[in-house]
This record gives sequence, structure tokens and C-alpha cells, in this order.
Amino acid sequence: MSHTDRPRRLIDAFRSRQLKPTVILLISPPLLVTWKCFGSPQFYLERLAERCPAGDPAVAAAVYHFLAAFLLLGVLPALIVKLVFRERLADYGVQLGNRFRTVRSLAVYAPLMVAVAWLGSLNPAIAAEYPINKAAAASAGMFGLHAVTYVMFYLGWEFYFRGFMQFGLRESLGDTNALFVQVLGSVLLHIGKPTVEIYGSIAGGILWGVLAFRTRSLLSGLVQHFLLGLAVDWFLCFGP
Repeated sequence: MSHTDRPRRLIDAFRSRQLKPTVILLISPPLLVTWKCFGSPQFYLERLAERCPAGDPAVAAAVYHFLAAFLLLGVLPALIVKLVFRERLADYGVQLGNRFRTVRSLAVYAPLMVAVAWLGSLNPAIAAEYPINKAAAASAGMFGLHAVTYVMFYLGWEFYFRGFMQFGLRESLGDTNALFVQVLGSVLLHIGKPTVEIYGSIAGGILWGVLAFRTRSLLSGLVQHFLLGLAVDWFLCFGP
């Protein structure tokens, strides 16, 4: 091997084996911190509400929060997958995958999520935290708007942690370690939430990560996570 070929081979090896995990782990801290600090409803209310008024501040703050999650945690990583890694989004769980396992897992866990949501709604700390859109209880129509916009949050969240991180790191770290890395990231992002929710995010991250691998799709975890969050809000807004 010539001296000129050696650096080129090293660069090619880095690109083939290390580029993906390096990019994922390099951008995750600043990207997640940016969303946490500048994509929150509080940031909108304190810094943007007067400069960019958009109707009811409570509604606008929630939609801003959900949209920020969709763009920073969903769209941006998806562009990295397509333009930098030059891979298919289907390889990151954006597909139907194993339909039988998906339907079976939803049949088993969807009712459980509703039950957990009801129990969570009885917790005073959860009741003080949610719904993120404080105007959701105003009417059925307002709650419907809340539900539609809330989907953006879960699309971004599930793609980033169970898709971009977990599927993106499995080749270099192995399935188990890739799963626990995404659990670590998602749990840390819950810091500041009610204690029961922080601990619950560990179980949820493991469950939905395992299902993502088993079904080869994000769909089951996405539906369950969304159902859990929306059911909590429903019980808090309209429950007994």
C-alpha cells in the first residue's frame, strides 16, 4: 500500500463504519438541549408571545412546542438520514414493518396505556403539568385541535429516539446497547417532569424500543405513546 493510499483508506473506513454513530452522538446533545431550552412553551410565552402574537397564548405556546419537536427531532434527523447517510427512512422504522406483530402489540398494550393514563391523571403532579395546551378543556373542538397538533410532538419524539438513535446506532453498538442509549437520552429529556413520569419513561423507552426492533417499525410505539399522552389529557379535561 502506498503512502498516498493509506490516508484515503482510513477516511473510507471512517465513513463506512464510524460516520453514522459519530454524527448521531455528536449532534444529539446540542440538538436535544436546543429543543429543551428554546422549544418549550415557557420560552414562547416569555420571549415570543408579545413579538409574535398568534391568538390564545396557551394554544400558540403548545403548538410552538409540538412544532419545534417535529422539526428538530423529526424533520432534521430525517434529512440527515437521507442527505448525509444516504439511507432509507424505512431502515429507521418509517414503514409498516411486521404488521401482525404491530397489530398484536397494539391489541395488548393500547388498553394498558389507557389504564396507565387514568391512574396518572389521579396524580396531582401530573394534573399540574398537563395538558400542555391549557386551553384544551375549553371545548370538544379545542381538544380536537390539541389532539391533531399533539401528533407532531410524538412523530418527532419517536423518530428521534426509537428511529434515528436506536436504528442508527444498532450496527455499531449492537441492538441492546443502541436501545439503552436511546432510553438514556429520552429519560434525561424528562428531567423536570413529575417524578412518576420520569421513572415511567424508562419503562416506556424500553418497551417501545423493543417493539421497534421486533416489528421493524415505529408505528406501534408511536400509537401507544400518543394514546397514553392524549388519554391523560382527556381524563384531566373531561374525566370525573
